[in-house]
Amino acid sequence: MKKIVLASKNLDKVKEMRLVLKNLPLEILSLADFEKMPDAVEDGATFEENALIKAKFFREQTGLACLADDSGLEVDALNGLPGVYSARFAGYHADDATNNQKLLDELKKIGVEESLADYRCALAFIDIDGAEILTEGKIFGKIKTVARGTGGFGYDPYFYIDDKKTMAQLSVDEKNLISHRGAALKEMALKLREKFS
Repeated sequence: MKKIVLASKNLDKVKEMRLVLKNLPLEILSLADFEKMPDAVEDGATFEENALIKAKFFREQTGLACLADDSGLEVDALNGLPGVYSARFAGYHADDATNNQKLLDELKKIGVEESLADYRCALAFIDIDGAEILTEGKIFGKIKTVARGTGGFGYDPYFYIDDKKTMAQLSVDEKNLISHRGAALKEMALKLREKFS
């Protein structure tokens, strides 16, 4: 069985990804399975560039085929921000709470309580031999300044998939059915099945 590493230390994200990939003939590790793993420098201008940067970096660090994602929130009223800066919107060592507060502060500055928005995810798989597979997923919704739900992570409590329900109110299975990462993962799973079966 081929080993691949998911290039994430975010255990919630790893859980989501493992669920979608569980029926593939793969042994799936995460960065938590390796000691003192350095961080990749995500200096790409797009989600795709950052996903490839991470996949290449952690393939070199671990010696294993690697699957990496870069995903984020694009808010229309903020001209697409936080975008590729979603994970570090409030600074390099920001957590979900500080990033969400920065989002609320930016919306307040322009007097906006809700805005059209989308979540985007780019996935990059790089095999030991350097072969690359790229997939992408997107979900449209609204950002509102009232949080709902305790599930999910990131901006999920503020990302409304309809007028009443946020991503944070969905189960992991429900989220995988509709989310940006779920869409990118389903396409990636199909491509990996073709490659490894």
